[in-house]
Amino acid sequence: MDSSISELIGRIRVNEAKMANIRERLLVTDNNSIKEFRRVSSELKDVNQELKQIKTELFNLRETMRDMVKEFGNFARSQDLKILEKYINLWNPLNFTTEKEVIKLIRENGRYSTEDNES
Repeated sequence: MDSSISELIGRIRVNEAKMANIRERLLVTDNNSIKEFRRVSSELKDVNQELKQIKTELFNLRETMRDMVKEFGNFARSQDLKILEKYINLWNPLNFTTEKEVIKLIRENGRYSTEDNES
């Protein structure tokens, strides 16, 4: 009976050693899991921050494009430019005279006095 008790005590010690080993492995696994969870949480936080920034930039880009489309509506069409070109060629503004040139011509012809200019 003594041998069976000794055998039983030996088995209990082996089982206790196995349990201590399992507890230690579980503790290491828990610590690794916690570290991994923190790392993944940190990365997820960074990704969410980047996503928020991308959404903001996308919104700003859309607003800029919307403003550009509105501005494009204010541009002259080629047909309008052709009409303006026709009138400019018809009027030929390079041949216009300035007020000073007109006054000079009148003075040279003697028909303009300084008194008329002051009134």
